[in-house]
This record gives sequence, C-alpha cells and structure tokens, in this order.
Amino acid sequence: MSWTTVLGVVVAILVFWGIGAYNRLMRLRNAIGDAYVLLDQHLNERAELCSALLAKLRPLLASEQATFDSLDSAQAEARTAAQAARLKPYAGDPVAALAVSSAVHAAALTRLMSLLEHQPDLREREGIDPMVDELKLVERQRAFARQVFNMAVTQYNEAARQFPTRILASLYGFAEARSL
Repeated sequence: MSWTTVLGVVVAILVFWGIGAYNRLMRLRNAIGDAYVLLDQHLNERAELCSALLAKLRPLLASEQATFDSLDSAQAEARTAAQAARLKPYAGDPVAALAVSSAVHAAALTRLMSLLEHQPDLREREGIDPMVDELKLVERQRAFARQVFNMAVTQYNEAARQFPTRILASLYGFAEARSL
C-alpha cells in the first residue's frame, strides 16, 4: 500500500466523520426547535387562558387592578420573548429573555392564584373553578414541555462540546444553546 492510498483513506475517513458529525449537530439542533414548538403551544394556551380569566375577573374584583395589570404586563412581555425565541430557539439571547419573562409571568400568575384561593365563593359562583383547573393543567403540560426542551438543549450542547466534534462545531457556528 502506498502512502497516497493511506492518505486517501485517512482523508475519506475524516470527510465521512465530518459529514456525520455535522448531520448529528443539525439533527440535535432541529430537535431543540421541535421541542420548542410543543413548549410554544403551551405558552400560547396559557396566555389565552390567562386573558379569559382576567376578562372574567376584572369586573368582579375591581380592587385588584394592580394584580391584573401586573399579569397583563408580564403576559405581554412573555409573548414578545416567545415570539423572538420562536425564530431561533437554539440561540442564547432570545431564550434567556424568555426565561426571565416566564419567571416574571409565573410570579404574577402565582399572585393571581393566591388571590383566587382566598375567594372560594367567587370561584364557584362565577364558574371560575373550571378555568383555574384548566390553567393548572396547562401549567403542568408547559412544565413537562420545558423539561423536554431542556433535555434537547442538553443533548445538543453535550454533542457540540465533545472532542473532536467541538472543532467542527466552532468552524460551522454551532453555538451553545440555552435552556429554560
């Protein structure tokens, strides 16, 4: 076997490895996008339920406008952040903004739920209990979708950090993804 044959075999192995590593990184990055679609669906459901709940509660609890305004503001911020993350769910900055806005939204929603816990007669009389139950279900589904998203991010980041794939990842701009 001549040295040119050996060199040709080594180059072919490197090319096939490079193609395989690139395709694996793309598949894992696409999995982040797929996981985000599920998460985004639950974020939208939560936003719709919160809006419906607020519409029903505003006339009944006029003294709690600050709580409602806080939730409205947090919801608008979360929608904006979710829209930015929807474009590139594997990019760090939009996902970081979504994480912050989701935390603010969760805090505002917790305040609203706490308020409703102290109003059992209002919840039953006005038919708010089914909406609250549905919102709790969507929150559990959103939490699960968030776990799926974070697992996809972890798998992608681990693959991108492994040597020698790390070299290829940096060459082709596979930046580290951010979890929620």
